[in-house]
Amino acid sequence: MFKKASFISLLLLFSAVFVFFSCSGYEKILKSDDYNLKYAKAFEYYNEEEYLRSGNIFDQIAPVFRGTKKADSVYFFQAMSYFKQANYEIAGHYFQLFTQTYGNSPFVEEAAFNEAYCYYLSSPRPELDQTNTYQALDAMRLYLVRYPNSKRLGECEKYITELREKLIQKSYLGAKTYFNLEDYKAALTALKSSLADYPETQYREEILYMIVKSSYMLAYHSIASKQPERFQDSIDDYYSFIAEYPDSKFSKDATRLYDNASQYLKTRNIESIKD
Repeated sequence: MFKKASFISLLLLFSAVFVFFSCSGYEKILKSDDYNLKYAKAFEYYNEEEYLRSGNIFDQIAPVFRGTKKADSVYFFQAMSYFKQANYEIAGHYFQLFTQTYGNSPFVEEAAFNEAYCYYLSSPRPELDQTNTYQALDAMRLYLVRYPNSKRLGECEKYITELREKLIQKSYLGAKTYFNLEDYKAALTALKSSLADYPETQYREEILYMIVKSSYMLAYHSIASKQPERFQDSIDDYYSFIAEYPDSKFSKDATRLYDNASQYLKTRNIESIKD
């Protein structure tokens, strides 16, 4: 038991000493003025998958090597170090700067793809702000324009489809929020805008139905002078819906709203004749 405990203690001591000297060597490199050594060690750390250390050293030496033959490799692997740490927003920014600065570098195509891929990986769920989604779409499309024969063509198209579906869902959820809150005027604007932006949306049937109901409810709650025109609008929206989806699961309720709107206009016309 004693020998086993002593062995474990000795092992821990050696581990601590190794870590100390490893850290000590890294700290010395950070403080060194030998930039060629730093350049070599940065790549050594990168190849050993110690990306935090390689990134820190690349950050130090990047300004020094700017304008030299080694600049593109330093800046590219600086970006890659952040990418490997899953720090996608910073990596994407560095890849973007790289493609703008080193257009003739052998790394430029990979940098252009990685920029787009970083934005793709940073794209949040549909309910949140979609700035990174738009950035990813723009960068993916630009990549395909620049490299139409890329081996990543299928991969990029897959990502573009995913990103666009996310924007479609974002648009649908935003419009449906107004509908659920019974803000029918805002819902109408948002629902029609969603259809205009994404006519191929998988939510098209439901959106057209929500337009019918929003149009009807807006008319129902309007002042008397605006009701005739708005009820007529709801009837027109119904025709658009039922022509496209005659067997919709929403058709029964949509038809009920249509009948109510038609009855209102018929009654009002009869009253107008009497007057």
